[in-house]
Amino acid sequence: MRREEIIISGFGGQGVLSMGKILAYAGIMQGMEVSWMPAYGPEQRGGTANVTVIIGDEEIASPLVDRFDTAVVLNQPSLDKFEPLVKPGGCIIYDAYAIHTPPARDDVSVYKIDAMEEASRKGNGRLLNMFVLGGLIKARGVVSVDNVVRGLGKVLPQRYHSLIPDNEAAIRRGMEMLTLVER
Repeated sequence: MRREEIIISGFGGQGVLSMGKILAYAGIMQGMEVSWMPAYGPEQRGGTANVTVIIGDEEIASPLVDRFDTAVVLNQPSLDKFEPLVKPGGCIIYDAYAIHTPPARDDVSVYKIDAMEEASRKGNGRLLNMFVLGGLIKARGVVSVDNVVRGLGKVLPQRYHSLIPDNEAAIRRGMEMLTLVER
């Protein structure tokens, strides 16, 4: 049985909830069972936001999770909150831009991605989450890139479908950018 319990967390406006929704749709496209549960403060943009995504090949009884296989964190408060909740043998993926104290655990795989830096270099901050999503796909292999692109088509309004090729390129670039942190 394959089951992946993922938390994606950062500031509102970083595309955290969209990333989770795209991942969930990709799981559905692969015929898997999926749960998507967002959480955010009343301030949304600029406040904290996170989403729990569970993808598996068996029915998901509850969307509530207290320990995660994977934590994707885009800021220090998210790392501080979710690092202790990753199961031993799990995975932490972080964007180096907003992390001042990197993960210290030695019982999980730790990956770094310079997504904010790459988004700035490209002049498009909206691609941040796509770089990170590409890193997640590479690190965990939960869903295929093709299904993520199909998921984009479900999440993005029709008027933005012309942006799907740029988003796909960012996902593939994120897969290239991900680096395992050696300890």
